Amino acid sequence: MAQEIELKFIVEKDSVDALRQHLNTLSGEHHEPVQLLNIYYETPDNWLRNHDMGLRIRGANGRYEMTMKIAGRVVGGLHQRPEYNIDISKPELELERFPAEVWPEGELPATLAGQVQPLFSTDFAREKWLVTEGKSRIEIALDLGEVKAGEFQEPICELELELLEGDASDVLKLARKLVSQPGLRQGSLSKAARGYHLAAGNAPRALRETPILRVVPKSSIEQGMEAALELALSQWQYHEELWARNVKNARKQVLAAIGLVRHTLTLFGGIVPRKASAHLRDLLTQTETLLLSDVSAQTALYSPQNAAAKLALTEFLVTRGWRAFLDAKAQTKIADNFKRFADIHLSRHAAELRTTFAHPLGDQYGDQLPRLARNIDSMLLLSGAYEGVKAQAWLENWQGLKHAIETRQQIEIEHFRNEAISQDPYWLHSGKR
Repeated sequence: MAQEIELKFIVEKDSVDALRQHLNTLSGEHHEPVQLLNIYYETPDNWLRNHDMGLRIRGANGRYEMTMKIAGRVVGGLHQRPEYNIDISKPELELERFPAEVWPEGELPATLAGQVQPLFSTDFAREKWLVTEGKSRIEIALDLGEVKAGEFQEPICELELELLEGDASDVLKLARKLVSQPGLRQGSLSKAARGYHLAAGNAPRALRETPILRVVPKSSIEQGMEAALELALSQWQYHEELWARNVKNARKQVLAAIGLVRHTLTLFGGIVPRKASAHLRDLLTQTETLLLSDVSAQTALYSPQNAAAKLALTEFLVTRGWRAFLDAKAQTKIADNFKRFADIHLSRHAAELRTTFAHPLGDQYGDQLPRLARNIDSMLLLSGAYEGVKAQAWLENWQGLKHAIETRQQIEIEHFRNEAISQDPYWLHSGKR
């Protein structure tokens, strides 16, 4: 078993030659392109996918390798997950050769071998550079080709930085150097994820509203903050992918996701000092300024500003960059119970909203949209410990008010305002039951 740690980027196709030239200037070992054919397998009921497992056979130069990847952590395109690689003599599965620890129940399911079938394939040329960064050995791979599933296919134009030995922080350090020039977009969609989507019929990808954040029971405040930032980054990358595919209103959702990052930092600002995120917030501002300008989607998405901001957020999460700024008192606070923190802050945000919208505002509603959006975001991040139906119903009135203000529907504005300010809270210690 190996622990795969790699960072993925989508490469803008017109920037491939410039990127290759830049990579050739790095002091390291260069390997000419090798054609790799990968067949991915699945059962009719997606048993592997449902267990967060990925099974493939890779062939190159007459040699074959069977690989199983199992559940890990993905943050902003940085993949950290165990994988098992076994050399095989021909392109046929030998599932019994995987160790027992691979399987959820500790042994190979009796019927699995008879159920798995090829689902999709990837065929690409991989050009590699082996470089040293810090005390780490890192493989840089440029992949050019396509992923296919039945009648559907889409191009592969990716750069992967894989840690061979050393520390993950060096992968991020090397990435910061590479994104200083345009042409790279940090991507979280793996080749397998794209293959599964094609195999399922390649349905259009729809905009995704920010859901109520769900946290594990008895989470600490720090765990709640991490989960909130990961959700915001996921929303950012998901809608960025849609924007790249020309989905209407995707840019608006990208900006909303960046706003969610800011709101998260503000929400936990009573514990984590602003200086901990000063560099990150500066990069977010630069990115927002660019996205709000009249540049094309391609220019914005593959810009150094956008890449640097997402990479900084990824690094903030992976290295827990806030910890170095916490004094002893803050360390104690951030280890406290997240649900208790949520109780207190839900009451504060609800009180702010009720005070702001206690009376009709005439033509001044638009002035309160930023405040309303900030409070809705905060409450989405705080409501996961409560009964989902009640929390969702409570939030929908405020979301309805926001939409009515944005679309200037005066009758709807007053309807949702009255509903929102009169509803009972669903959380504890609210002072109103």
